[in-house]
Amino acid sequence: MQTIQLPHGTLMHAGAAAGENKPALVLCPGGGYEYCSIREGAPVARAFAQQGIETFVLNYDCTEVPLGTQPLHTLSAAVAWVRQHAASFGVDGNRIAVGGFSAGAHLAGTLATVWNKPDWFAPDTDLALHRPFAAVLGYPVVTAGEFAHRGSFARLAGEDVARQQAFSLETLVDADTPPTFLWHTLEDASVPVENTLLLEAALRKAGVPHEVHLFPHGVHGLALADFETYDPARGRRPDRHVARWLGLCAEWLKEL
Repeated sequence: MQTIQLPHGTLMHAGAAAGENKPALVLCPGGGYEYCSIREGAPVARAFAQQGIETFVLNYDCTEVPLGTQPLHTLSAAVAWVRQHAASFGVDGNRIAVGGFSAGAHLAGTLATVWNKPDWFAPDTDLALHRPFAAVLGYPVVTAGEFAHRGSFARLAGEDVARQQAFSLETLVDADTPPTFLWHTLEDASVPVENTLLLEAALRKAGVPHEVHLFPHGVHGLALADFETYDPARGRRPDRHVARWLGLCAEWLKEL
């Protein structure tokens, strides 16, 4: 697997798919902005590649808090790198999506909502180069409000709740946010499903195309919900029904 060094992170080419002019996905594992989950990285990339989507896993640095926009800038650089090297991977440079789980989904969602807002980036940033084609968000951290996963926002902005609001995704959505795929479980006790519901409402209000799947059962952090990513110590067990999210998502991405 090829690994590319980026500012404050690495990008791993972990999912090589067959064919040419393929869509690509830059995947951000979760971990509450404390670490990058192995379960939500390479195994998911390989699964997407089997569905015909070239996939890269971003390991972003979470050590120096508050992190602020550092993870966002790392993801920006990753998408730009994939776009600049798209031809060598048989990827359509106009079809590079971002995705992730939990806090990683928040990171992907941040780029999806602010990619066109220069105040979030260094002055010399080519905004078009990091524009996502789509966003794939699994049980995402979204809101800094009532239903917040407060630890994630504290890692980003410190303990000041007012400062955390700047990273609340439902307030950042606009008509330039790319098409978005969302999935969540109703039993998620760590990141309540209201996070996905708030984002869906914002997408609908802005007229952004999106698809949402809410599964009745399952704890937080299911990843693929299969035997490769199961974690019985935390109640993360294989679930064939929830596991269908990946096939639905791949089909959605390829049809965009």
